[in-house]
Amino acid sequence: MISVARAYDYKPAPGKFAILVDRLWPRGLRKEDLGLDLWLKDIAPSHELRKWFAHDPAKWDHFRKRYREELTAHADVLQQIRQLEKEHGEVVLLYAARDAKRNNAVALREILTARR
Repeated sequence: MISVARAYDYKPAPGKFAILVDRLWPRGLRKEDLGLDLWLKDIAPSHELRKWFAHDPAKWDHFRKRYREELTAHADVLQQIRQLEKEHGEVVLLYAARDAKRNNAVALREILTARR
């Protein structure tokens, strides 16, 4: 299972493998407090895409399309996440954005679960 959680709200639990999928570290969080297993900066949207999107709900559909296109260069990392899911049972994609419905972790989860 692949789930998403806001980094500020995440509580580590046995059987869950937590991956931060943001390029930038969440402000105000100490690394030792997050309970993170892996930080995949390279899977995050490019700086240009992130700035263009700016969490504007009107741009969400186009953001998802452009992010999917960017991820074609990271097929190996997508496969790594799928392998971690098999090994650990649950992978939690952590993000820092305020919008729980429209962020890169949600889009990434869609991509990872659509190809099953």
